[in-house]
Amino acid sequence: MNQSKIAVRYAKALFLTATEKNILDQVQNDIVLIESATKESEVFQAFLSNPANKPSAKSRFIDHVFGEGRIQPITLNFLHLIITNNRAHHLQDITRYFIHLYRKQKGIKSAVFTLATEPSQEIRKRIAEVLKDIYKSEIDLQVAVDSSLIGGFVLRVEDQQYDASVSSALHKMRSNLLQRN
Repeated sequence: MNQSKIAVRYAKALFLTATEKNILDQVQNDIVLIESATKESEVFQAFLSNPANKPSAKSRFIDHVFGEGRIQPITLNFLHLIITNNRAHHLQDITRYFIHLYRKQKGIKSAVFTLATEPSQEIRKRIAEVLKDIYKSEIDLQVAVDSSLIGGFVLRVEDQQYDASVSSALHKMRSNLLQRN
C-alpha cells in the first residue's frame, strides 16, 4: 500500500483518537461515507482539492454536506482540521488508510470475486461463507463481472489470487502449444 506519510499520520491520529473514545465503529462508518463521496463525486473531490478555494468556503461546504448530525462530531472536526492544515487533497488517501487500519484491527479481509456473469444472491452468500471458513476471518466481499473471463472465476483475497477462468486456461494452453513448435 503506497501511502503518503501525511495521509498515514492523519489516518493513524483519527484511528487512535476514535479508539480511545470508544467510537471506532461509528467513525469507520463516517469514513466509509466520506470515501464514497470522494470516489463517486468528482465535484466533491475537486472542490476540496482546489487550492483556489478558501479554507472557509471548504469548511462551509463540509458543514453543508456532513453537518447536522450526519457524522460524528469528532469526524467533522477532523475534516475541519484537514482543511485548516491545507491537507484536503490527501482526503482520499487518508480515508483509504483509515479503512485499512480498521480492517486490520477487526481482522476483516478484503476479497474480490470476479465472474463472467452476474451471480445470484445465493451464490454470493455461499462464497462469503466458504471464504469465512477458509480464512477464519470476516470477509468484505466485492463481486465483479468481467465477460472477458468467458467462464470460471478469479478470486483475489488480500494479496493472493486464484485464477480459475476459462480465458486464463485458454491463454496457458496457447502458450504451451506455441512453446512446443
